[in-house]
Parts: sequence; structure tokens; C-alpha cells
Amino acid sequence: MSAEKVFKIAIADSQFLIVEALQSLIQTEPNYAIIGVANTHHELQKILQEKAPDLLIVDPANIDFDGLDDLKNIKLKNAQLGILILTNVVSKQEFADISRIGIKNISYKTADRDEIFAAIDATLKNKKFYSEEVLDLLIDLGESKNSGEDSKTLTPSEIEIVKLIAEGLTTKEIASKRNISYHTVNTHRKNIFRKMEVSNASELIMLAIKAGWINNIEYYI
Repeated sequence: MSAEKVFKIAIADSQFLIVEALQSLIQTEPNYAIIGVANTHHELQKILQEKAPDLLIVDPANIDFDGLDDLKNIKLKNAQLGILILTNVVSKQEFADISRIGIKNISYKTADRDEIFAAIDATLKNKKFYSEEVLDLLIDLGESKNSGEDSKTLTPSEIEIVKLIAEGLTTKEIASKRNISYHTVNTHRKNIFRKMEVSNASELIMLAIKAGWINNIEYYI
């Protein structure tokens, strides 16, 4: 009788506690093996080239990707790789962008044990998996197509970063204040500028005032 296949899993996320929790959880299952953890895009590329994992669990917001194009290139170059996005929150625009590059497996970091393993199993079997929160987003997205709703939606984290940019904080200062990496803040900034279709902080702040994210009196003072 042949031994059951052990699936090789790589994790790409710069959040220490999330990575530690994931490793502890996944290692309880004998048919899964963690073969690498990446905190940066460079580290991830090395793992993919040298260890050829079956599954990648990744939070694009916590890796120094230059937008989702980097994730798209990983998918194109690793045809047999299952990709599960495990993140804090996904906006409607982010969901549309992720779906456009062919990734159909998204769960939130608030998922319980059963949901995590259900997501892993579905991804390895090349089946779709969306957490309940993402399914709600799908419903809203379908409804908004007929209502003309603006797709330039920022996540709560991105709006908080916009507020800090308006306060004049640098990327390094924002990273320190939010207790996240410099690369994570830089990725958020790129995503914010892309979504809002602006090229500098001044344009972004003017849009933020119009959207009501910051008070124009407080900003000008």
C-alpha cells in the first residue's frame, strides 16, 4: 500500500503571529508539510524555484509585491501551484483584480480551523473557495453593477494610511505607527494611488477631503 501524498505548502506573509499560528495549525495534519516561509518577494521567489510547493498561502498586502502583477507572474510561471489568499480584508476592486488574474481562493484571517483546512483542500483540488465575508462581497459586487456604484473602494486599513499621509507622516513613520513593515506600507501606498488614480499625495488628500475621510479644516490647520 502506497503512502499518502504529503502536500508541500509555502507561506508568504510578513505578519509574525499569523505565520506562527498558520505553521502550528498546518503541522497538526500529517499530509501537509510547511517547506518555506517568505517575508519578502525575493524570499518567496527563492522558495518557489528551489522547493516547488504544491500550495502557496499568501497575503499580498503583507508582501512587498509591486502590485498584483507580481502575483500574476507567479501564477503564470508555476502552473501547478495552488494559490490561497489569506488576508485581513478585500475591497471590491481588489476582489475584481484578484479574480482577473485567475485566483479563485480567498479567505480571511478571522477564519476558524475548519474553514482554513477547507480552503486549503479546495485550493489543492483546483476548486473555488471563498469565505463567507468574500461571498457577501460578491453579492454586493453583483448588485453594484446595476447601481453604477464607484469601484474605487479603499479598505479600512488603506483609509487609515491615507489619513496618516495627510498628517504628513513618511512611509517609515507610518510603518512604525501602525506596527507593520515598511514594504507593507509602500505596497498599500501603491495600491491606494492606483485605485484613486492619483500621482501624488496632494491629489490624494484632495480626494480624501471630498470623500470625507479627513476634515479639510484639520488638514489646512
